[in-house]
Amino acid sequence: MLQTYDERNRDLKVFINGALVHRDEAGVSPFDSAVQNGDAVWEGLRLYNGRIFRLHQHLDRLYRSAEMLRYEGLPEREEVIEALRQTLVANGMKDGVHVRLTISRGIKYTSGLDPRINTQGCSLFILAEFKPPVYSDQGVRLVTVSQRRPFADVLDQTIHSCNQLTSILAKMQATDAGADDALMLDTRGNLAETNATHLFLVRNGTVITPTTKACPTGITRATLLELCEANDIPSEVRDIPEKEVHEADEVFCTGTMGEVVPVTRIDDTNFHDGQAGPLTSRLAQLYRDLTRTEGDLLV
Repeated sequence: MLQTYDERNRDLKVFINGALVHRDEAGVSPFDSAVQNGDAVWEGLRLYNGRIFRLHQHLDRLYRSAEMLRYEGLPEREEVIEALRQTLVANGMKDGVHVRLTISRGIKYTSGLDPRINTQGCSLFILAEFKPPVYSDQGVRLVTVSQRRPFADVLDQTIHSCNQLTSILAKMQATDAGADDALMLDTRGNLAETNATHLFLVRNGTVITPTTKACPTGITRATLLELCEANDIPSEVRDIPEKEVHEADEVFCTGTMGEVVPVTRIDDTNFHDGQAGPLTSRLAQLYRDLTRTEGDLLV
């Protein structure tokens, strides 16, 4: 599904290394590692009534990813939070906002791959947009693609990296097949995720989700598992063979962008006549209830 343009975003101010500038005047050096090598880490945050949901869990993952890549000169956590606050205030934002927070290895003094040519410390970019949940009121159709998710011996997926070519290739395959998104398997043929979200199955009243051995960990995914435990909903985290996906009673995907979204079709398999299943609907409501009250107040 193609995201639509929101006129409120025409004059956005974005944060780049300490400065707030108009989106059309934003400049990133061609020597920045994000531009040269996709050598950057990121988080997607969502603002609800002035609060960012699970802010510190997102920052924990951001810093863990940066440390795994041995970034030097990282901004302090409070500096990042203040930059977030400044960006939201500058854009008059309170609700229905998605934020993309990025830290790169920084600017190189010459082109190349060697991290030792990065001597200026990290770069910090913040892009906040008016963007309500993309798929909140409708389901998505998936198609299984040939692009696979690798394990850590190829690229450690616990690094939440801006290098997303695997996902982009999968998305293009899904678009060519007339689907909204791609269902991706790992190199052993087990379910990994979609090109952009985590997947959950419901079978005989149990919520099942794959491990994150071949995909990034998810803050929304973890929240859904917490909600299952708190509400006595049985759940499992395990390897899921491809054929088991088509045997599910319900399927849904999770992510900061879209929250909890029913999957209505995978390949030739339909689920619930194009409607959200009962457990999917219940968990979506529990998640919405949580975001109304939980979060770090920034504006």
